[in-house]
Amino acid sequence: MASESEARPRGRSLLGLLLLLGGPAAAADALVPVASGEALWVADRGEGPPVVLLPGALGTAFGYRRLIDPLVEAGFRTLVVEPLGSGESTHPEDADYSLTAQADRLRVLLDRMALERAVVVGQGLGVSIALRLAARHSDRVEGVVALDGGPAESACSPALRRALKLGPLVRLLGGSRWMRASVRKHLVSGSADPGWVTEEVLDGYLGPASRDFDETVEMYRRLARAREPETLRQRLPDVRCPVLLLVGSAPHGDGVQPEEIALMASRLKRFEHRAVPGAGQFLAEEAPGAVVTAVRNVLADARAADRVATGGGNDALGR
Repeated sequence: MASESEARPRGRSLLGLLLLLGGPAAAADALVPVASGEALWVADRGEGPPVVLLPGALGTAFGYRRLIDPLVEAGFRTLVVEPLGSGESTHPEDADYSLTAQADRLRVLLDRMALERAVVVGQGLGVSIALRLAARHSDRVEGVVALDGGPAESACSPALRRALKLGPLVRLLGGSRWMRASVRKHLVSGSADPGWVTEEVLDGYLGPASRDFDETVEMYRRLARAREPETLRQRLPDVRCPVLLLVGSAPHGDGVQPEEIALMASRLKRFEHRAVPGAGQFLAEEAPGAVVTAVRNVLADARAADRVATGGGNDALGR
């Protein structure tokens, strides 16, 4: 089992203009080709039923460092996958960076790693990717655990498109200093107890992005140019697996919106929404135990439905 430090790649981050673009991967981790010129970085730990962790816009694998070991100890094979253009995954200029394309790449990744089905945990935008995977390739997803995220229809929000126009001004104001202050503010404001937002953690979220502002902005421009071939709203009824949304009970401005929760409740066949006391937006940081419990519950629900459908019998972990 890897220690916390072994499973802690560096990341790049910029609030509004920042997708964590990452540093070096641990020696046991790998880039997995999914198409010509496209490869996804995967951290693979443990044994058991597979759980795929998808980061959001403010955190690559670094943001899951407190969740990996608890999942492994609970008996799960835990894989952190950084979508194309983030972390240690490749950043081809001419790739399709739509959320739909990211979901389809995950299906290819599951094939390449010989994973028939997996529970998928998504944070923020990672939730939209997970839901698209479940809608388009329903036989590959046993369940979705959504961490304060919903059915986003674009990899680049209107607010981010507006922020991109401020790139030259931010550079004049001191890009790296602005980034650090912005990310700190976002992490603190989204937390129930911001004591975990130390200088070391801030360094982990920022990584080399503070030294490569232009590349970070260019990556976000690629996201802004991406166009979705279909709306997730229309595909939500095609999600057959259980979906469990966790939202921290502490006040925080960002994250899943009430209208997104209402949409999921109305269009998903098997949806549950739970509040997590003592946590804010960053559940993998503040409440990893609650996430592990959610994974167990979602998998148990999926396996119970399978037993009803097939008349078979497996325990909750499928062993």
